[in-house]
Amino acid sequence: MNLRIILILGALSAFGPLAIDFYLPGFPAMAKAFGTDEQHVQLTLAAYFLGLSIGQLAYGPVADRFGRRKPLLVGVALFSLASLLCAMAPTLEWLIAARFLQALGGCAGMVISRAIVSDKCDAVGAAKVFSQLMLVMGLAPILAPLLGGVLVNGFGWQSIFLALTLFSAACLAAVATSLPESMRPDHPRAPLRGALGRYLSLLTDRIFIGYALTGGIAIAGMFSYIAGSPFVFIKLYGVPAEHYGWLFGTNAAGFILVAQLNARLLRRFGPAWLLSRMIWVYLGAGLTVLGVSLLRTEQLWPLLVPLFVCLASLGCIIPNASACAMNGQGQRAGSASALLGCMQFSVAAGAASLVGVLHDGTATPMALVISLCGALAVGMSIMTRRLVARRAQA
Repeated sequence: MNLRIILILGALSAFGPLAIDFYLPGFPAMAKAFGTDEQHVQLTLAAYFLGLSIGQLAYGPVADRFGRRKPLLVGVALFSLASLLCAMAPTLEWLIAARFLQALGGCAGMVISRAIVSDKCDAVGAAKVFSQLMLVMGLAPILAPLLGGVLVNGFGWQSIFLALTLFSAACLAAVATSLPESMRPDHPRAPLRGALGRYLSLLTDRIFIGYALTGGIAIAGMFSYIAGSPFVFIKLYGVPAEHYGWLFGTNAAGFILVAQLNARLLRRFGPAWLLSRMIWVYLGAGLTVLGVSLLRTEQLWPLLVPLFVCLASLGCIIPNASACAMNGQGQRAGSASALLGCMQFSVAAGAASLVGVLHDGTATPMALVISLCGALAVGMSIMTRRLVARRAQA
């Protein structure tokens, strides 16, 4: 797979996180503009997550029936139009509805990019491409909050959504001119009427579910960090708000670095082998974070070091888990990608909510959920490897 296609797929995959991280600095300005508080503005984020969950399940069967290009073009066009509607929003209710439509469009890139990789690559090749995509996707949480803050301060919150409109329009042009159909002409097209059956068959495929949950639960730990780190860094340890983005970006840089290292290691080791080892690193670092949080250290660095290792390990876990789950899906690759993404976001949203429920004014709730995710991910990984071994012996 050439670099141009990888860059396009990376940009499409980044729609989801970019549309979240980019507009977070605009919450205070939007609350002031609509005469409300930031808690009500957060409903726009809830609407976006709802749209991502619903939309991914819809795009999977459509991509299996009509190919990858047409649904992708429709989705990116919808994202671009919805972004413009967000910028024009006269009321908070308008913005909530537009954000829901934006998510319905944006998740097309997330689902179909995985299906395209599955069309073109075997398990090892897919893991390498997913690792390379992490480089593009990983830049979003580093650059988006910083750039979003600059745009809000200089041009108002509407400029964030105008920038998303221009970005998605550029992606639409790139897809239309440079991204060929990846599904072969002789590839069987799965009928839409069998969509429910394909989802049921995937839900009963214990190896697919095992790999999907191994990666999804690990991602849930990252969402727990995203939910809890603003309080821990800024409120608890007194990190200036303007410096928070740099700490966030440093952890994201570790994620990117390990993802690129993973792509090189795949030349010697398979994705399943690397996944089964790195998941233990994730658990060990997560337990260390929990131990440090219980000690209530006065300095932040004892917490930052194991947290960096924990988040960096995801650069190996996420691409390998995705590649193993998508391996051999063939005719139902679109549906498999959709269910994979839906499960990941659902589990992650639940973990982030749990951090809020357990909030006690310390770093322990965030650390506890991260370490719990590590333990569950290790357990799921062990179970899945046993299932794979049994299938190989059958």
